[in-house]
Amino acid sequence: MMMMMISSGRRALFLLQSSRLILSARAFTPSLVSQAFQPGKSFLPSSHTFSSTKLSPLPMANTIMDGEEDPYIWLEEVESPESIAFAESANAKCLAELGDPSETETYKRVLTALQSDERIPHVRMLGYEKDTRDMLLYNFWRDANSPKGIWRKTTMQQYQSADTEWITVLDLDKLAKEEDISWVWKGYTALPRSLDSQSGGPMGRVTRVLLNLSRGGADATYLREFDLLTESFVDVENDDGFSLPEAKTRASYKSRDVLLVGADTGEDSMTSSGYPRTVREWKRGTKIEDAPIVFEGEKTDVSCGQYLLDESDREGGDVYEVQSRSISFYDRYTYVKKQSDDTFTKLAIALNTGVSFYGRWMMIRVKADWEPEDNGSDKTFKSGSFLYVDAGSFIEFSKAKADGDEDAIKNFNLEYHVLFEPTATTSYSGYSATKSYLIVYILDDVKEQLTFYKLGEGGGPFVQVGGDEQGQIRSVSASPVDSKTSDLIFQTTSSYISPSKLVLADANKIGTDDYMVSELKSLPEMFDSSGLEVSQQFATSKDGTRIPYFMIHKKGMKLDGSIPTLLYGYGGFEVSLGPRYVTSVGISWLERGGVYVEANIRGGGEYGPQWHQQALRENRNLCYEDFIAVGEHLVESKVCTPQTLACRGGSNGGLLTGNMLVQAPDLFQAIHIAVPLLDMKRYSKLLAGASWMAEYGDPDTDDWENFLHKYSPYHNIDVSRDKYPNVLVTTSTRDDRVHPAHARKMVKKLWDEGQDKEWPVYYYENIEGGHGGASDSRQEAFMTSLSYDFMWRALTNALPRKE
Repeated sequence: MMMMMISSGRRALFLLQSSRLILSARAFTPSLVSQAFQPGKSFLPSSHTFSSTKLSPLPMANTIMDGEEDPYIWLEEVESPESIAFAESANAKCLAELGDPSETETYKRVLTALQSDERIPHVRMLGYEKDTRDMLLYNFWRDANSPKGIWRKTTMQQYQSADTEWITVLDLDKLAKEEDISWVWKGYTALPRSLDSQSGGPMGRVTRVLLNLSRGGADATYLREFDLLTESFVDVENDDGFSLPEAKTRASYKSRDVLLVGADTGEDSMTSSGYPRTVREWKRGTKIEDAPIVFEGEKTDVSCGQYLLDESDREGGDVYEVQSRSISFYDRYTYVKKQSDDTFTKLAIALNTGVSFYGRWMMIRVKADWEPEDNGSDKTFKSGSFLYVDAGSFIEFSKAKADGDEDAIKNFNLEYHVLFEPTATTSYSGYSATKSYLIVYILDDVKEQLTFYKLGEGGGPFVQVGGDEQGQIRSVSASPVDSKTSDLIFQTTSSYISPSKLVLADANKIGTDDYMVSELKSLPEMFDSSGLEVSQQFATSKDGTRIPYFMIHKKGMKLDGSIPTLLYGYGGFEVSLGPRYVTSVGISWLERGGVYVEANIRGGGEYGPQWHQQALRENRNLCYEDFIAVGEHLVESKVCTPQTLACRGGSNGGLLTGNMLVQAPDLFQAIHIAVPLLDMKRYSKLLAGASWMAEYGDPDTDDWENFLHKYSPYHNIDVSRDKYPNVLVTTSTRDDRVHPAHARKMVKKLWDEGQDKEWPVYYYENIEGGHGGASDSRQEAFMTSLSYDFMWRALTNALPRKE
């Protein structure tokens, strides 16, 4: 499910843009160098008390207890006086015992790194200047002078210079002050040039975008149309600008004056998961409530969506209109209509198959073995394969399947082309597309490699033309500069201890000395990595499965168990963890002499769909067993002992570390549980929880008794234990994805049941930040300092003794 978490520029093989549905791992991995919703978001407020910032109320939980009593259910009312009082009191207690993080050296150095002018300003190309034909590049930037951020622009010529000159397009700090709202940037959707009569064509420019602005960092956003020519919001009253109130809205342009919108328009317009159930075709100058519904799903679905994809600029391509109805987190019905078609056709693919389009081709990611009787050929395609087929032919085959026309079905012998087929150690992880090239990303034992394919003559099949010979321990992104007109790419590389480097490259020159056009930007070393090395190790899980993990440590470290070691994991939603520059860990952990470890446990996507599917629902225990196996391997290898081992995870990773608390408390000295799921009996009733039942199971069925109760940390606190490890739990009041009640209730229960016991539990709740836990760099630095200093002090016997 996690294509959207891959580096910017890769195409997602999902028909519904669902990045906000996920329990994000990348929001909680510890790199602090990127400016997007990437690793390293932390979870503390800039002030240490709850403010009176204007924020709209968050949804209340369904408080029906289904016959079961929960004495802490009152904490599910997000902003009730009692809940806020609990959080305020807990925050004050936490800071009184652990100290003010903003006064520490860790805070100062992390904040300096976050606000450094030497960070790489990653850009998106939005067209060409009219007179010079130079590319227009846009970047969102936060620093000490603009903590909320500015949206700014430059040209490619300027971007290639050492001292880039920027022009501010929108100042979010100024807007927040003028409107007295704590705005948080959530990105935008551009009006494609091909759909805009005023853009000037392929060599023109994007003229308008739909901005998404959030109050305090919640997933729910306000939609406001912005004009890039006047660099101002399109006036709603005088110019019929598109604008929508706060909701988990999905919107894209069908034309300059028509949107395809999924929005909260009243009763039954949203699913039980809190996402759009209907799609309306909204014409400029009309009311959204009067816009006709053109597509809809069921109340029990996760979401539905519709969008337009113009591939007519590539030979043999077309304009594809796509509808997607997600009936669970992974399963969806997909319908497609070409520009010349009168009606949509339901694609004859498995529900968990991902598709997208490139020219005349339909790109397909298979997540279960695809048999000949289902695919219209004489071949079987393995789960995890990445292939393509003529889109028009496949749509006709799908029509025959939908009509039940057996004679027509028998006459099909579709020609599929396989770009990747998995092996025991390799998996597909995404692709980027330029005007004429596909760049396919492959993991080989979690080491990344790129393969380049060029579109054949006349829009024909792709031909492999180059790429990496083997995987490397690094992160690499090859993002198209302009996928419609150019084969230039922005290529970014980094590793755990090598800072990010951005170059401009030409896919036409792959394999030659001229591939790199110019070095654009380089991040300087943000921490001292001299003497550090990265190694990959493997642990053996309880069922015999080989579990890889990366370890960053000092060369020649003494294996006597004395080194403070931090183990990070996620293990869910087919999210792959892997090498990237970890500024926060470098400053807060590695420079102190600690060891940092990332575990590639099942539930993730490191070895493709099967690696994820092995740990779903009743088999969820496998990802916890894998994580424990890595921890035990570190101890057996004498890297650390249980007294010098900590673990950290957020969101789904918070469920992971919550289970470490109740399943393996003697393996860890400290645990950080961030924005977590913890109450698996009621998770499906809290905010977006219903959308994750395909991952975890349905607690309102026999799933609860059969397996869910076994990995619900909230229900597995052992009152007979005299001692638990040191625990820090953090969350955000404004998190409208994972309900803050998970953290609140767990902490309150631990406090109540742990009286007169050695159960050291600390809690901090941020009023802003949403699911990322922080809405500006000061909050990120604050949380980084709080969490890493807590874990380091716990492993070095420097924590204050809790009464």
